[in-house]
Amino acid sequence: MNKKTVFLGIESSCDETAAAIVARDVDGRGEILADVVLSQLEEHAAFGGVVPEIAARAHVEAMDRLIAEALARSGVALEDLDGIAATVGPGLIGGLIVGAMSGKAIAYASGKPFYGVNHLEGHALTARLTDGVSFPFLMLLVSGGHTQIVLVRGVGQYERWGTTIDDALGEAFDKTAKLLGLGYPGGPQVEEAAKTGDAKRIPLPRPMKGETRLDFSFSGLKTAVRQAAQGMAPLEDQDVADLCAAFQLAVAETLRDRVGRSLARFKAEGLAADQRPALVVAGGVAANSAIRAMLTSLCDRQGFAFVAPPFKLCTDNAVMIAWAGLEREAAGFPADGLDAAVRSRWPLDAKASALIGSGKKGAKA
Repeated sequence: MNKKTVFLGIESSCDETAAAIVARDVDGRGEILADVVLSQLEEHAAFGGVVPEIAARAHVEAMDRLIAEALARSGVALEDLDGIAATVGPGLIGGLIVGAMSGKAIAYASGKPFYGVNHLEGHALTARLTDGVSFPFLMLLVSGGHTQIVLVRGVGQYERWGTTIDDALGEAFDKTAKLLGLGYPGGPQVEEAAKTGDAKRIPLPRPMKGETRLDFSFSGLKTAVRQAAQGMAPLEDQDVADLCAAFQLAVAETLRDRVGRSLARFKAEGLAADQRPALVVAGGVAANSAIRAMLTSLCDRQGFAFVAPPFKLCTDNAVMIAWAGLEREAAGFPADGLDAAVRSRWPLDAKASALIGSGKKGAKA
């Protein structure tokens, strides 16, 4: 009999409270039994960004109910779980404490093993649940708090090839939207406005394009948008649309250069082997249609499979945390003790040197 291992996952690293029940069979195939996410978008919209104290309080108010709902939807009793996985970093420390303590309490009360999961590892491994991607593969993580290119060799084996030296890409979208008087979160607002804009009207820089190193920089691009907006003030609706279109094009062309060089390095290092290699994209910015179209075309040209999990599994969710716990358990990693500490900063690649603003600020992923 092919017995499945079933984990409860808990996620509370930023402004989504989430619980999920996920199963994994001995062949590595996964099944999502329940997926519950409560967004705090309305609570933070008035502030134009996430307020840590508000986020932590909202997690406290919702966590028990969401865990109970996930168990009820899955039809799995607490005693039938094989393990508990909770995000313990990186992220906002108050939210991490809520999720980690909830997971530890359930593990202690039920006698189940506890796995403290790196939020970024959850993103990295999701494509193995949704698409059965084989190791090794490249991951492009583009979100509000992280912009990185990571070589994923296996569970627990990560090499950071590139990271942002200042702003994360999602943060740049949010700040651009705020500058232009658009709503929060900024990514969808900028994308919508760009649909009616002239992307060629306003020249903007392509930061670090052509450089051998694979890092990113978006602070200068954001400054260029502000200077252009100031020079055009007062802004008409068409001006805003054109600025959004120009910004989005600059981002897409910058990513094409950075990612293209990464794909070339992957092949040059002989990592492709006999299979078609994959580029996995994760994070909220991965929902942007212009960026997806550019990356899909780039992968087609270079012989890579473009893999983007469903949008709800690209943003913060507990499915990826449960799955990461399951993958770690299957790979033979020991469970963590109930004294496992939460970490506001926790790079996937512990050997990589920290860069200024290296995308590990613990903001929204």
